[in-house]
Amino acid sequence: MLDRLRTPFFVIALIAVVIAVLVELGSSAVIPEPPFDPGVITSSIPSELQGDAGAVNQLVSDSRSASKPPGIAIRDMALLDGLLVFTALLIGLPLLFPQSLFGRVQGVATLIVSVLIILGGIGLALAAFVKLMIMVSLFTAAPFGTLAYLAMWGFFNRGGATVALSLIMLFKVAFAVMLIAAQQRFLQNKGLVLIIVTSLLANIIISFLHVLVPGILVSITDAIAAIVVLILAIIWGIFLFIASIPAIVKAVV
Repeated sequence: MLDRLRTPFFVIALIAVVIAVLVELGSSAVIPEPPFDPGVITSSIPSELQGDAGAVNQLVSDSRSASKPPGIAIRDMALLDGLLVFTALLIGLPLLFPQSLFGRVQGVATLIVSVLIILGGIGLALAAFVKLMIMVSLFTAAPFGTLAYLAMWGFFNRGGATVALSLIMLFKVAFAVMLIAAQQRFLQNKGLVLIIVTSLLANIIISFLHVLVPGILVSITDAIAAIVVLILAIIWGIFLFIASIPAIVKAVV
């Protein structure tokens, strides 16, 4: 009984983790902009410009019109969780269908996906790093660089991001529970267990860095969180790349 894959639970598990990925990819669209509060931005203006009414009014105007996305960390986490979906499919589908059907394509599929993850992770990590350097450079270049930073990134929808991260965590936990309900032997697969733990850890890292600093600095810590999550995705991509080589050699021979 324990060796049989309970298909309904496995399907529910896959649906849960796919929904989590979709929430991550659509985070910029589903998280509403925070209500605009001019008092927050004016209280953050450097003291040497407090008396410059023109600069204050311009900053408030720029901040009112600027978009307030929930950052990049939640979106970039989809790369890691996409790898989680692929790993679950790679392990679960052979239990539903004949092994001979997947034996020859598993290695090639893993190789392709791992290369895409590595290249995509490196590209996104470099973009996040450049954005981080720009934000830090502007914020520390008082007074006008600080004003530019506040106008572009001084607001962060921390409340909306928290709701999204909680929803994503809920679906990930549901995925893990349903996966165990589908087949207890999944717990014996160390690779699957570790990537699930890594995914949950990524969620916690983003949440922690979002609440670590005052609101005007969350965009900076969000970029740091994105880099950390992408590094985790790259490491897993490298691991899968190495693991795919014996499977490819075996299929060719």
